Amino acid sequence: MRKPIFSTVFLFLFLSMNAQEMSTDRYNPSDWGWMQGFPPAREKVISATDGSFFEFPALRYSVCNIRQFLATKVVLAAEKNRYEFKSKIDKRIDTIRFIPLFETEKMTWHDALNKIYTDGIIVLHKGKIVYENYFGALQPNGTHAVMSISKSFTGTLGALLVAQGVLDEWQTAGYYVPELKASAFGDATIRDLLDMKTALQYSEDYSNPTAEVYLFSGAGTPCHPDNYQGPTHYYEYLQTVKKSGEHGKRFAYKTINVDALGWVISRVTGKSIPDLLSEKIWQPIGTHFDGYYQVDSYGIAFAGGGFNANLRDLAMFGEMIRNKGRFNGRQILPASIVDDIIENADNRTFDNESYPNLKGWGYRNMWWVTNNKNKAFCARGVYGQTIYIDPTAEMVIVRLASNSVASNAANDPYSLPAYQAIADYLMNK
Repeated sequence: MRKPIFSTVFLFLFLSMNAQEMSTDRYNPSDWGWMQGFPPAREKVISATDGSFFEFPALRYSVCNIRQFLATKVVLAAEKNRYEFKSKIDKRIDTIRFIPLFETEKMTWHDALNKIYTDGIIVLHKGKIVYENYFGALQPNGTHAVMSISKSFTGTLGALLVAQGVLDEWQTAGYYVPELKASAFGDATIRDLLDMKTALQYSEDYSNPTAEVYLFSGAGTPCHPDNYQGPTHYYEYLQTVKKSGEHGKRFAYKTINVDALGWVISRVTGKSIPDLLSEKIWQPIGTHFDGYYQVDSYGIAFAGGGFNANLRDLAMFGEMIRNKGRFNGRQILPASIVDDIIENADNRTFDNESYPNLKGWGYRNMWWVTNNKNKAFCARGVYGQTIYIDPTAEMVIVRLASNSVASNAANDPYSLPAYQAIADYLMNK
């Protein structure tokens, strides 16, 4: 009997929760020879079927090669009017020093990149590349899994449809998708979905094998075993989710909100998330490389965590957002979308012990908002994925990584003060 192939992000988290911190230098994918040869040696094969492709350190290879392991759908890049960044590399950035959270000794920017298993990083200042570096298995022409950065793409598409009047943010998901009426999403508003303020009977506790997250994961499996009895695709699972409490009252980070929003978006536009993203954002900004989404057995994209993309192309997206929707010679998104993210994120969202590194932060349109003096905000994903935008410093940082620990709590003590140190440096040049 075939084993089920679990949905990527959920399996990734389960396998990596208790991983030990290891030296980046000891775990360079090129030294291990995974999936190399014709055919590869049996001991060098890693697989989605048994989960070995995302056991550390193998994940350092797989995040850059997801298409070898999972079914995907393309996000077409631009065929013309491709954007080219100008560069003004500043070699001093590697030596900038900062004090990590909860520590007393300074470390350099470069040392921090190794500490948190960076695969690729780029820093833009006033639209120019001032720093770019690659590690691990990532190459300049490659792609990388962005995990929950995917949420910010879906949230941005949702916010665009609201701005265009295609979606009413105060209308319910059940209104747009009648199949959701009997579920917890039936009376949740589009605004509840965008800000993750739904009341769902749903747990993303990856340490609990009976948590609902694994039912959703099973639904997204491209190949189900013969005796499988559960939902066979993402949308079928969403119809089973039950309500627990009252919508709109409190933030609760649950990935299925994004996939419910993705269903609404696809229903009202008649287009898949990959196709709509390509049409509205990926091609207009002038990307060079096709992105792609992990999909289930029905070809439905995993809107909450399945996107893969090129580092520079992601930087184009970040720079477009920093410039309030304008990029590559055109207004791609309404400026009001970015204004809404910065101005309307509740700064009380993370004043609790669940997010000790994010006190005073907010969440809006599936973006994380620091509410700091620079009004920085970001897209975030497990294992260290980030698009960090600092409007005051005129800076965008994109980092792709394969940390041995999934939770951003392992990255934030090093990355957040490092980003601020780079911002301070660039503002004072």
